[in-house]
Amino acid sequence: MTRIQKIKKKAIGPQFVEFYSAVENLLGRVPNFYKTFSNSPLLAMTFLPINALAQREWDGTSISGKIKELIVIKTSHTNGCKYCYAHNTSLGRAAGITNEQIEAISKNEVSESALFNTQEVLAIKWAEAVTLNLAAKNNELFEELKINFTEKQIAEMTILCAMFNMINRINDSLDVELEDTSEIDKIQKSLILEPKRMTDYLTWLANFWQKEYPSTE
Repeated sequence: MTRIQKIKKKAIGPQFVEFYSAVENLLGRVPNFYKTFSNSPLLAMTFLPINALAQREWDGTSISGKIKELIVIKTSHTNGCKYCYAHNTSLGRAAGITNEQIEAISKNEVSESALFNTQEVLAIKWAEAVTLNLAAKNNELFEELKINFTEKQIAEMTILCAMFNMINRINDSLDVELEDTSEIDKIQKSLILEPKRMTDYLTWLANFWQKEYPSTE
């Protein structure tokens, strides 16, 4: 069971009802991760757009949803985060990742597998290197990345991997409770991000944001 309370939609005040609705619109459901994260609601509210933009497929990114989910699955498996692994194998299937590919990632049978193309293998290897903090010294892998990806793509892949290392640790450290399969699978409808939904959320957030805060001194 989660170590801290899960914040229910109706328990956090009417001003946050729209926030939870936005989480559902952008991520397909309100996962227990956000219900736990919302103990610090302003941090949760500002993290949501980064989460959605970095992970989902949309016109402003140059990485496919499939490549992104291969990175997230490898990161979560390397860290042993059961919560993120369950959610992202589900989203990965929506992105076209097969059960055989998921099994190969989990068994570290990627490099020599015919299941993955060159870009997919490199993305998975980079996710593992970043997660194990070995990327800085792996010049050979980075040179391969530069041949097969643009610098924009490399930056986006690295940001996504680093973001999920953080999410993995939040979920594990706070023992966030894993939902049942039917609830998890709601994530699949959020594979493609609709920019208007993000515009609507950012507009709401800017209007909602408190301009001044009382001193804590």
